[in-house]
Amino acid sequence: MIFRIALLMSVLGLAACETVEGFGQDVQSGGQAISDAANEIQDDL
Repeated sequence: MIFRIALLMSVLGLAACETVEGFGQDVQSGGQAISDAANEIQDDL
């Protein structure tokens, strides 16, 4: 029983890590888009 609980917690922990990693990549992509837009506006000035 304890083994099953430990296994379940491990699987959930790994799933959460991948979710956080994906969220970090999304934030990074959004930041890059903002940076690119700011550079384009600066070039137009």
